[in-house]
Amino acid sequence: MSITAVLWGLLWVVGVVYAAIWILRIVRSAGFRFPSWIELLVGLLTDFLDTLGIGSFAPTTSLFKFFKLVPDEKIPGTLNVGHTLPTVVEALAFIAIVKVDPLTLVALIVAAVLGAWLGAGLVARWPRRYVQIGMGGALVVAAVLFAMKNLNIMSGGGTALGLSGTSLALGIVINFCLGALMTIGIGLYAPAMIMIGLLGMDPKAAFPIMMGSCAFLMPAASLRFMKFDAYSLKAALGLTIGGIPGVLIAAYIVKSLPIAEVRWLVIVVVIYAAFTMLRSAYVERNGGAATATAETAPEVVH
Repeated sequence: MSITAVLWGLLWVVGVVYAAIWILRIVRSAGFRFPSWIELLVGLLTDFLDTLGIGSFAPTTSLFKFFKLVPDEKIPGTLNVGHTLPTVVEALAFIAIVKVDPLTLVALIVAAVLGAWLGAGLVARWPRRYVQIGMGGALVVAAVLFAMKNLNIMSGGGTALGLSGTSLALGIVINFCLGALMTIGIGLYAPAMIMIGLLGMDPKAAFPIMMGSCAFLMPAASLRFMKFDAYSLKAALGLTIGGIPGVLIAAYIVKSLPIAEVRWLVIVVVIYAAFTMLRSAYVERNGGAATATAETAPEVVH
């Protein structure tokens, strides 16, 4: 049995176990409500874009902010928990379709999982304002990466389907960092595509690598967000229920779109979300400072 086949089988196991754990958590939750049509539509749209290689984290964050669906401090956890199962479906499809050197695929996936596991434990404990600043910065980075991709800056690219030596070591380090950054909402897809190109690999190889990395790392990160209750169950369930059909539509029906034009639209939306997130952090900082001043000011006796 090949390493790729083993990886594919493990992915099925991870998906089933994660689904079982989450279903058990839903059953035990008090006051559970089914997702609204907006939350389902957000999942459908963002995972549709995700399957085409645009990514889901930045568009989802933008829509969460626009419709005020999730408190800022719970957005990172909701992204990871809700998009996990749709991403597993993506990875199952692309690992089977696109052939990549097994050692490269496994090494980069393991690095991303370790990065996410360490990162989620930290982000889940962050105060609301830290999350706002982190998410705002993540969205700015996403917009820049999308623009670089559209303008063919640092796109690179080659024909290799695997890495070795120094290139493999560099890829492992970078994917470890990308896994950790996913926990604050920086999607892995855009930077992974750039990394693959700069390391001289075939751009098609990015799909099983980035989708496989996310499919394995997101359950690990999500379980930690669940442990600290640092996510919105209702919104996350909307992403999952709406997202899986979005993946299937993109992978097996649509297959291609004018990606550059769609990405420019996403850039505009992401910049708007970055502005609102950072503005919220600024307003809360000033509000907190004003409250602290009022609390510590000496009492004036008339």
